[in-house]
Amino acid sequence: MSKGFERLRAMTPTISVGVNAADMMKVGSELSLLEQTRVELAHFDVMDGCFTPMMTLGPPFIKAVKTPLLKDVHLMIEEPLDKVDAYVAAGADVITVHAESSTHIHRVLQKLGGMENANDPARGLVRGLALNPGTPLAVLDPLLDEVELIMLLGINPGWGGQNFIVSTFSRMAEVKDMIVNLGKDILVCVDGGVTKGNIAKIAEAGVDVVVTGSAVFDGQDPVGNARFMLETLGSQRAVQG
Repeated sequence: MSKGFERLRAMTPTISVGVNAADMMKVGSELSLLEQTRVELAHFDVMDGCFTPMMTLGPPFIKAVKTPLLKDVHLMIEEPLDKVDAYVAAGADVITVHAESSTHIHRVLQKLGGMENANDPARGLVRGLALNPGTPLAVLDPLLDEVELIMLLGINPGWGGQNFIVSTFSRMAEVKDMIVNLGKDILVCVDGGVTKGNIAKIAEAGVDVVVTGSAVFDGQDPVGNARFMLETLGSQRAVQG
């Protein structure tokens, strides 16, 4: 496994904080607040208006953000094969692509596996594969040799105001069992619909990375919110032993 994966594994369970939920007029200072906590991942949601109904940000924005946090880039874009180069060049440390985004998703993951981390070539990239709520978990079978992280979406991407889909809990359990049964070392991540109200139950599911944006950047107390989320995850892992 790459040094990047080893670093990510060592910090789990943890949160990856959604940059899109920050005040974009002062994103630098918003992220600097997280440096007062144990947060080590900044999550960038990239939407192209095709794979999802809305558009967000792209490589120039990701590159322009100066932060010691690892850049966790979630690509919700169509046909990423010829587009991932720009995100790697922009400084992505983790790149997650969607299983549904390409006819040749295996090739996309293979390509990422041969690329260097622009921040530190020795560190390597962490490759993630995301699944929408309606995508069968069986699609993972031929792809598990090409990923270090599996992300399960708790909502349908691209629409605001959604609640966490309850069936995601059983999907998380199935994916964890799949990984254990195959003897793989793959991180499990959940993204979408995470709140301070449901983080404890999500923590009980034993996931490694939880993506959360508005629950941290709520315009009131991002430092306190981030610490609460981290402490809840850590406490549950300690209980599970």
